[in-house]
Amino acid sequence: MDKKYMTNQQLKQIKIRKPDENIRKKVQENWDSLAKPLDGLGIFEKIFTQIGAVTGDESVPIQKKAVIVMCADNGIVEEGISQSGQEVTYQVAESMGKRKSSVCLMAAQVNAEVIPIDIGIAAEKTPEGVWNKKVCPGTKNFLKQPAMTEQEALAAIEAGIKSVKKCKEDGVMLFATGEMGIGNTTTSSAVAAALLDCGTADITGKGAGLSDEGLQHKIEVINAAREKYQFDSKETFRILCSVGGLDIAGLCGVCIGGAVYGVPVVLDGVISAVSALVAERLVPGVKDFLIASHKSREPAAALILQELGVHPVIDGALALGEGTGAVLMFGLLDTVHAVYDNRTTFSDIRVEAYRRFTEI
Repeated sequence: MDKKYMTNQQLKQIKIRKPDENIRKKVQENWDSLAKPLDGLGIFEKIFTQIGAVTGDESVPIQKKAVIVMCADNGIVEEGISQSGQEVTYQVAESMGKRKSSVCLMAAQVNAEVIPIDIGIAAEKTPEGVWNKKVCPGTKNFLKQPAMTEQEALAAIEAGIKSVKKCKEDGVMLFATGEMGIGNTTTSSAVAAALLDCGTADITGKGAGLSDEGLQHKIEVINAAREKYQFDSKETFRILCSVGGLDIAGLCGVCIGGAVYGVPVVLDGVISAVSALVAERLVPGVKDFLIASHKSREPAAALILQELGVHPVIDGALALGEGTGAVLMFGLLDTVHAVYDNRTTFSDIRVEAYRRFTEI
C-alpha cells in the first residue's frame, strides 16, 4: 500500500453539516396540504421530510438511485463459522458484475443502478463489471491477529467516501448500502457486541443458515476474540480494525460520504447497520442522513438501529443481504413519491382541509 491514504487525523476532522430544518418544515407543510388525513402516510412522511432536509430540496429528489455493494472476504472463515467457503464471495460478485444476482434483478424493477465494489475479495482478479477498489485480498483471522491494519481500514473507509462522491457527480440522488462476503455476520456481530458492550449470544444470529451447534461455535469464536482484545466500547476504530471487515469499513465510508455530500443513505441489514454505527461513532452527525429499510432477521440489527435512533419500515424477517432490503425500500419510496409529487390538494377536490392542532 504505497499510495497515500486518508489519515486517522483527517477522518476525525470531518465535520457534518446539519440537515436544513426550514426545508424539513416546508416538506411537512406540503404533505399537510395534500388531500389526505394528516400524517396519513405515517413514517413515510417523516422520511420525506428527512430526505428534503438532507438534500436541501423540497421536491424530495429520489429519481436516480444506486446500490453500492461492498464485496470482501473475512479471514475468520478459517474458524468454521460459515457453511460456505470464501470462493462464494467471488462467485456472487461475479454474478453481480453480470447483473444477475438477487439485488440486480430486484434493482432493475425500480430503475436503480447496482454498483458492486471489490473492496477486499480474496482473489487476484476483480470480476468483470465490478469496480476495483481492492485494499487487500481479504482480512486476517482475527483470532490470530487484528483483521486489518489501521491503514487498511482507513483505505476502505476512504474508498466508500470517494465512491459516494463519484456517484453524486454522476447524478445519484439516493443511495442504498449492500454487501457480499462470507463470514460477515460474524464480523458484524463481533463489532456490534464490542460497540454496544452487550452479551455476544444476545446479538449473534445464524447468518446464512448455521445449525444450533454452528451458532454456538460462532458465539464462542467471538467471545474468544473479545477476551483476546479486551475492548472498551468507546474504542470504535480499534474495534473495527481488530474484528471488523473491509466491507464494514467501506460501507462506513459510504455512510460518511452520504453525510458529507448531502445524499440520503438507505441502510440494508445488519452489516449495513453495524457500518452505520461505526460511522456515527467516528464522525458524529452521520445518523441524520440515514434511513433504515428493514428489521433484519439478525438479532443485532434491532439493537443497533435503536442505538442510532433510526426506525426500520419493513419487518419481513429478511436476511438475503446484497442490499436487497434497501431496494425493496426504494420501491416503497417511489410509490409514496407519486402521491407527494402529484400534489392533489383539498381545494382540488373541494373539501375543507384538515387542521393540525398539535405540533408534529
